[in-house]
Amino acid sequence: MLRKIVEVNEEKCTGCGLCIDACHEGALQLINGKARLISDSYCDGLGDCLPKCPADAISIIEREAAAFDEEAVEKNMESKTRQLQTLACGCPGNSVTVLKKSADCSCESGIKVPSQLVQWPCQIKLVPVNAPFLDNCDLLIAADCCAYAYGNFHQDFIRDRVTLIGCPKLDNVDYAEKLTEMFRLHEIKSITVVRMTVPCCGSLVNRVMQAVINSGQDIPVKVVTIDTDGTIVAE
Repeated sequence: MLRKIVEVNEEKCTGCGLCIDACHEGALQLINGKARLISDSYCDGLGDCLPKCPADAISIIEREAAAFDEEAVEKNMESKTRQLQTLACGCPGNSVTVLKKSADCSCESGIKVPSQLVQWPCQIKLVPVNAPFLDNCDLLIAADCCAYAYGNFHQDFIRDRVTLIGCPKLDNVDYAEKLTEMFRLHEIKSITVVRMTVPCCGSLVNRVMQAVINSGQDIPVKVVTIDTDGTIVAE
């Protein structure tokens, strides 16, 4: 049928993710760092996402498209909600665990450098929203490249914090929904977001900020930006 529907200009899209948070039907998703319409039947064509796009990358067009399917949208949103409550798979490596600290950790130089990671898993995609280690914690949310660019990442950022890592460009998930539930269910004392200077990392910051607002919690957020040469350029 011929009807109005959203269209995303991928050349203009910066991958900030604000349109995805604004779409109440779950019709948009970040794929390879760009917003995309995942199903015509999920889009009602009303354009709630348009005013949220800072890059003017979304428009309403008229074309042949499947009819808006409210039942399909409901099933999609229910499925996404269920995914938030569970780990991604049944792999034993995803078991929620509080890690014991050990000083017996060495590198080739013979200098012992203990890990500061206090929990497992640490990928945003894999941590369940009801993980007990989130209670009353100082939370670090970091782009996963940061630990490779910044040599003292464990001591300066991971130490004394629960750590969540991810890549908004490579992870085809909506962080904002999951983080919203985490912030709503647990008393988070503070959030430190560490990102790289690359543009796609801006989406990570936007998702965290939006999740704090959506959760209704008053959580202080600090953002630290690391350059590709490992220097801190903003905090």
